[in-house]
Amino acid sequence: MQRPVTRIPPQGEVQHYQTYQITRRRDTTVRAVCEQVACQAWRNGWDSVIDERTELGKAQAAYIRGESRRTFRETRTGEGLTVFRFESGQRCFADHQTVPELYLVRDGDWRGNPTGRSRRHTRPQDWVEDFGENQLRLVDQQQKG
Repeated sequence: MQRPVTRIPPQGEVQHYQTYQITRRRDTTVRAVCEQVACQAWRNGWDSVIDERTELGKAQAAYIRGESRRTFRETRTGEGLTVFRFESGQRCFADHQTVPELYLVRDGDWRGNPTGRSRRHTRPQDWVEDFGENQLRLVDQQQKG
């Protein structure tokens, strides 16, 4: 059961408001980098243990050494396995997916958008900057009376 929404009664007309919203589409996923999804391998580093006695292991080790473009230290175990130790802060080998956030600004409030004007920021930093500038405008207006 969904909790009822409690709203403070608005002081002004709907056209005097602007709504800042971060939302997601439920059915859309996109490829994401490790940092976006808080990947533990990216955050902490990881070990890839490879058995080079197999064809798959030989191919994996060759890829890591020659094509992976990642920084690693290579050691051997007593059982003859190769351990590639990757430091944190670099992309892991997984394909990550995420649901992208939408950074929206529209005129009006929960009662509606009388002008129909809305915009979508492509970068979260731009949305934050827009929001901050709006807050400063409100403070200025409040101080002027």
